[in-house]
Amino acid sequence: MTMIVSPEEFHISIRVADLAESTKFYTAFLGVEPKDRMPRFSTFLVPSLKLNLVLLVNDSGKPLDTYSLYHIGLGVRDKAAVIESFSRARAAGAHIVKPPRTTWRGTPLHELWLRDPTGYGIEVYARLNLEELSAMPLDMEPTYLVPAEPT
Repeated sequence: MTMIVSPEEFHISIRVADLAESTKFYTAFLGVEPKDRMPRFSTFLVPSLKLNLVLLVNDSGKPLDTYSLYHIGLGVRDKAAVIESFSRARAAGAHIVKPPRTTWRGTPLHELWLRDPTGYGIEVYARLNLEELSAMPLDMEPTYLVPAEPT
């Protein structure tokens, strides 16, 4: 039994350090322009995700605690979509925390980790199919999906 009857949309509002930079980031990340751009907030409606995201300028006078919100996750269709998301994020100059990799501990996933301009963690992930699950290495160490960047 769910507590909510027939949910139609998921809404989340987060405070951000720089509204203009965060609006630019989420426009590129979500692939939609904000529905509203106001001096104190930007609103994104993403019908495919049933998402209503509001970025609110941090005018509280309190420091932002990016530790409390562990991360925001966005599931994509498959491993190729995770790798393509990495290429697009890199081209857009996004802060890449962990390049695309397949992880086996916990929930096995193909994943990419980014950081938004305020510092919130962003996970882009795809669940593994049965064939991919059958290729799990004995040591269960992550498998990187792109060559390492030269240092």
